[in-house]
Amino acid sequence: MHAALQVSFPNFTLDVSHSFAAHGITGLFGQSGSGKTTLLRTLAGLERKANGTIRLGEATWLDTVAGVNQPAHTRRVAYVFQDVRLFAHLDVSGNLRYAMKRARGERRTRPAFDDVVDALDLGALLARRTDALSGGERQRVAIARAVLSAPQLLLFDEPLAALDVRRKAEILPYISNL
Repeated sequence: MHAALQVSFPNFTLDVSHSFAAHGITGLFGQSGSGKTTLLRTLAGLERKANGTIRLGEATWLDTVAGVNQPAHTRRVAYVFQDVRLFAHLDVSGNLRYAMKRARGERRTRPAFDDVVDALDLGALLARRTDALSGGERQRVAIARAVLSAPQLLLFDEPLAALDVRRKAEILPYISNL
């Protein structure tokens, strides 16, 4: 993936030009307000103020000179936000199954539902409403939903912040193996 982009706000400009590995895990580190979330939002197609180019393999997601700006819903990107955004009208199972429907024909690249539920210890939560979950439980559901959508690119914005040390130790190897 290559990104050469600029996003300007009244008191801040993010200016990035970088080629990211197309496999494995890449981590972004920086001070609060340095643009980490803005970069993730831009890669996902959620930041409308972006100028420049974003390419993943042969696909061009953004090229402002050529007038290309592929909408977020057409990019095969899953984004786990800092503030978990689950569908309140669906239970945990419904949230996960929604992601599987969204995967659109990517069945061969998507992990099995039961494997993801087991890996993230969600079995006992499947029938629960999302507003009845703890912060850590919501975070695990959001990670599972992202994985089940079979994305080309999986973006995490502080995905383990709400988890205790034991859960982090359980989930990090799973994320690494993805």
